[in-house]
Amino acid sequence: MLTDQEISQDRQDVDLIWHKQVPLKVSIFAWRLLRDRLPTKTNLANRGVLDAEARQCVSSCSFLEDARHLFLSCTCFGSLWPLLRLWIGFDGIEHCDISSHFVQFTYSTGGLKSMRSFLQLVGLLIV
Repeated sequence: MLTDQEISQDRQDVDLIWHKQVPLKVSIFAWRLLRDRLPTKTNLANRGVLDAEARQCVSSCSFLEDARHLFLSCTCFGSLWPLLRLWIGFDGIEHCDISSHFVQFTYSTGGLKSMRSFLQLVGLLIV
């Protein structure tokens, strides 16, 4: 790991969620989201806290409630991302993976560090 030239997924995640202008609790929430450690109904059912039948999304969309569904594909909560892209003025690809979604959202405008920082802040705000 010390001599590997490629940026590992963990290092990339760290760069996406820790920002000096973001409150610590928001960064911790995003860190838990990227590692699928949020108390979603699916995670709670897997731990035995909820019954397996109680895993339906809270928005009544008849899908299983997991982090990917809630934050990316849910018709109620996931619909914020396309609205945000429309407001900012750029098109993006819908990802099935939360980490890939954050990377694409933050680095979509190119190399300007100030723009990446702004998109990182906006992305964490939406989360």
